[in-house]
Amino acid sequence: MNIAILGFGTVGTGVFNIIKKVYHLTENLHVKYVFVRENKKDQLAETTASFDEIVNDPEIEVVVEVLGGLEPAHQYILSALRHHKHVITANKAVIACYLEEFTKVATENQVHFYFESSVGGGTPWISEIERAARVDDVDRIQGIFNGTSNFILDQMKQSGATFDDVLGQAQELGYAEADPSADIDGWDIANKLCISCDIAYDCFVSPRQDLPVFGIRNITAADISTFARQGYTVKLMGKSHQIGTAFDYVVEPTLYPSYTFEANTHENYNLISLHGQTVGDLRFIGQGAGQLPTANAIIQDILDIMQHRDHLERGFERRLTFQANLSKGDYLLRSTINFQWLFSNYDMRKVGEYVLIHQIPVGLMHSLMKNIQEKDPYAWMVSVAAISNEGVVQNAILN
Repeated sequence: MNIAILGFGTVGTGVFNIIKKVYHLTENLHVKYVFVRENKKDQLAETTASFDEIVNDPEIEVVVEVLGGLEPAHQYILSALRHHKHVITANKAVIACYLEEFTKVATENQVHFYFESSVGGGTPWISEIERAARVDDVDRIQGIFNGTSNFILDQMKQSGATFDDVLGQAQELGYAEADPSADIDGWDIANKLCISCDIAYDCFVSPRQDLPVFGIRNITAADISTFARQGYTVKLMGKSHQIGTAFDYVVEPTLYPSYTFEANTHENYNLISLHGQTVGDLRFIGQGAGQLPTANAIIQDILDIMQHRDHLERGFERRLTFQANLSKGDYLLRSTINFQWLFSNYDMRKVGEYVLIHQIPVGLMHSLMKNIQEKDPYAWMVSVAAISNEGVVQNAILN
């Protein structure tokens, strides 16, 4: 099987090296082209700066897209599919925006579009959603989807360091980009949660600015320390529920007691779970990022194509309505301004430096938080995991 790799960064290099070095597993795979920019085309014998050369070569069966970003990745993927090439990608941003279009074009051209590596790194999350959805109604998804944010929160708790110091450490280790906004503001999770919902619910969910997404940019060492002293840990979570013909969707920091799986997921690991009406709860943990875990998942998709192992087909014909207020929750809010009048219809309690707002609709809470941040850009909030009732959390933090 002849393969072309679009992009030769961290993940592209990992795919190339696995195919070259793990010969007993990939002896029938051959990288014929590596697509790079014009000024880098001489770094390998396989490199080319001509995308047309790749798609017009009848020997190329699989195109691996690891360029990242929306364009030109979007157009390259469509062109490859229309030239009857199977496409595999780790690019969660382009999948989240265009999965419905890619699936349609792949079907029309009788090829596959696979993307196991886009969510969970080396964790087989997409394939396990597909397995569950074959026989079950998956009605809940939640998890730690982003290894960078998890590393930052974990290191802040372990070391007591500030957010900025740990972010710098994450950048030095290659976990965080020079511009870490997608990771720390929750939009990387937003893309991954959209993709997960697409498969679980058979309904195309695209990322957009009005979705309730809130990150960890404003978390402080004092926040972490306050919760840690009482046995609680903050995690940046993606969550979705499907009830009847409606679903919700949220990305937000969440407070977990120390005995939970979430609180004990460390470093850059992911912990993602689903609930099916017959299978119950399933959890998956693994490296959420990194060269070799992500490249491993890409190789798995290539081998599935070579061995004619079809993935679950989704037409995205199910019509579900997004309802931001489908779920309610408890929130701890920290701000320097007087905001309590905004929550006059809800039970509020002072909890140390925070105000606890009890059982407020999730979408409304996020909307009001945006209003607060217009006057206090350093305000921050954290959801309280539903496994802890309001009284337990309040008393624990006050003691």
